[in-house]
Amino acid sequence: MGMVRRRTRRRTMMVAGGMAYAAGRRASQDQGYADQGYADAGYDEAPPPPPAPPAPAPAEVDVASEVERLSSLHDSGALSDEEFAEMKQKVLNA
Repeated sequence: MGMVRRRTRRRTMMVAGGMAYAAGRRASQDQGYADQGYADAGYDEAPPPPPAPPAPAPAEVDVASEVERLSSLHDSGALSDEEFAEMKQKVLNA
């Protein structure tokens, strides 16, 4: 009796494995076309992707906070007098 059960289980697993193999093979052949439903809708090929959204606008620079940041860099010695004056002019003219 034990042998019959084992064969039945083995046969069931082989059938299930064969079905899974066939389904995977079919899906790999139809990949990208039937999966997205374009063939059913009557399209010859997939429609083009939607356009990308526009790039975000650059953030507005807060002039006062930028000058304060440059001033703190100048006070700490990270910027020389000439570098501080040059960067401050760039911020004020922007």
